[in-house]
Amino acid sequence: MRCAILDDYQDVARSSADWRSLAGSIEVDVFNEHIADRAALADALAACAIVVAMRERTPFDQALLARLPELQLIVTTGMRNASIDLAAAAAQGVVVCGTRSWPGTAAELTWALILALARDIPHEVYAFNRGGRWQSGIGCSLHGATLGVVGLGNVGQRVAAVARAFEMNVIGHSRSLTAEKSTELGISHARTLEELLRGSDIVSLHLSLTAETRGMIGARELALMKPTAYLVNTSRGPVVDETALIDALATNRIAGAALDVFDREPLPGNHPLRTIPHLIGTPHVGYVTRENYRVFYGDAVEDILAWHNGAPVRVLSP
Repeated sequence: MRCAILDDYQDVARSSADWRSLAGSIEVDVFNEHIADRAALADALAACAIVVAMRERTPFDQALLARLPELQLIVTTGMRNASIDLAAAAAQGVVVCGTRSWPGTAAELTWALILALARDIPHEVYAFNRGGRWQSGIGCSLHGATLGVVGLGNVGQRVAAVARAFEMNVIGHSRSLTAEKSTELGISHARTLEELLRGSDIVSLHLSLTAETRGMIGARELALMKPTAYLVNTSRGPVVDETALIDALATNRIAGAALDVFDREPLPGNHPLRTIPHLIGTPHVGYVTRENYRVFYGDAVEDILAWHNGAPVRVLSP
């Protein structure tokens, strides 16, 4: 029985877990390069009964699943993956299982990006290392500034807690956030997204990608932000209208942005977001830590063994 581990960009899957327990019954193949072409992907996975998918790097829609008649199990890292059609998988008899993860990694990266924006760290590092310059710009303090957190789940709440340690004002908005919950979290409650955008010096997005959140931040929303404000997105790329953001940055409508997620991943080398001024970009590394990978791949091995023994665990239902 063959198992494919997809999108192991850093070639760390084998060293992040003990795969020896699968030896003798399951042959593991690792794919380090992303296979974007759907026909080539179907050919590569044609003989596989098991696929381990890293987050949402490779979509498994109905069309792809239909081309994989041997497929019986998909393991996705994390307990949610919007790029897997769970209903189509179930209809085809494919079991889908998830893994544990720690939301703190995304919150940590969010703060790395916020601090990088506030102090213009990439520019200062480049000027120091490459230009021989000293103190080429002026940053801004977080103390007393207002952070707007859109989405107050596990990650958003962690981000808000750190903001309070910096003595920032924090306002939050989400569909389910109430005034009572805001008080419990020690933040102010923005009844509307518009209210939050107008009042924030930094806007940080922590949303799942749904039909409702896709394109939530577009030209209209960016126009509501202060010209001195920053936008940070470590959730999902399509939450932000990329074309509108590029225009806002090019025209100095907002002061800057930091993105860890994009509409298309990996982001093409010639994409304008790679060269647009006032943007800090990272290649979707919010969850990429040694510790998190050990959890991801360790649980993946457990999922495969449990399924192989007839008692699957962490099953994701449509």
